[in-house]
Amino acid sequence: MKSRIIRAWSRARHAAIFAAAGAGIGGLFSKRAASSGAALGALVGATIGEKRASIGPISEKVTDEASGIVSSDE
Repeated sequence: MKSRIIRAWSRARHAAIFAAAGAGIGGLFSKRAASSGAALGALVGATIGEKRASIGPISEKVTDEASGIVSSDE
């Protein structure tokens, strides 16, 4: 359950950041480009957020195992 919440939060956060950036860049050209830029930015951000959230727990586990720390999740 915790991993699903982390994944959803990561997707939402990255989508919002990239949507704002896309709208800002598109807004330099026109209102229509701002809307399209926001949509594309949100899509890219959500995709990146999904990938980063799925990699995070794996890298933490590898780091913990290398340092000898035992996780309580297992």
